Amino acid sequence: MANRSLIFILFIIIQLFSFKVQGQTIWFPDDLNVQPYTANALEPKAGFEFLNGRNEIRLNVGTSRDFYKSLDSNIVFSFGGDFFTYSLLRSERDFHFPVDAIDYLFGLNASYKIKIEEHEYGLRFRLSHISAHFVDGHYDYAENNWRNGQKPQVYSREFIELAPFYKFKNLRLYTILTAIFNITPDKIGKEIYQAGFDYYYPNWPFDIINPFLAYDFKLSKFEKFIGSNSLTLGFKFGKYDSKGFSIRFSYFSGRSIHGEYYSVYEKYTSIGFNIEL
Repeated sequence: MANRSLIFILFIIIQLFSFKVQGQTIWFPDDLNVQPYTANALEPKAGFEFLNGRNEIRLNVGTSRDFYKSLDSNIVFSFGGDFFTYSLLRSERDFHFPVDAIDYLFGLNASYKIKIEEHEYGLRFRLSHISAHFVDGHYDYAENNWRNGQKPQVYSREFIELAPFYKFKNLRLYTILTAIFNITPDKIGKEIYQAGFDYYYPNWPFDIINPFLAYDFKLSKFEKFIGSNSLTLGFKFGKYDSKGFSIRFSYFSGRSIHGEYYSVYEKYTSIGFNIEL
């Protein structure tokens, strides 16, 4: 099944690159061709997220940038890269924040979109690598053992991802199909299915403030398929479809987004902020 999905995605990629867009060419444009999917965990973020009732903080550091953009009338094609980390910290006395776990993602992306009046259609392709690690904050020096008896393990994966979307005005609907072609440990499923939306209400009550609501559902497999839910709402300061700063309130249920905790089911709410570069 995973091989068939891989072949299907590669076919779509070939078709994507077969489009020859004539017109203006921009190297290192200021904004992304396709903005991050708001409630999706694997998106570029730069900020903190405080997990309520858990004495834990998630620190996100990263960015996605388009290196090249070609546009002609209502068609835009771009090519770029993704580089980011998301870390799990604990809050302790004396302003100490030991790092428990950290995940790294880097890779390449390409995107294509076409706009027809108030309708927008497009897709984003990614080729990425993720590796996950426990850090010294996961070790309990008083007990001379790993916290909760959970020892470090090798976790890494290489995958391709295809994420088509449809946007009408400020509402965007999307699906994401991920095909993993190499993963450790190999008992994790090699396909991930996602669907979601994000909606921004621009210029309310001032030009600079944009309330938003977003939801993402992910279906992944470890022993059996299980769903993860991510609901996010908040306010973005700046243009809703460009750079800015957001305050976020989130609910999450499902398997941990951190690779070292891939088998752990979690449920929590959080509040955080994000600098959208």
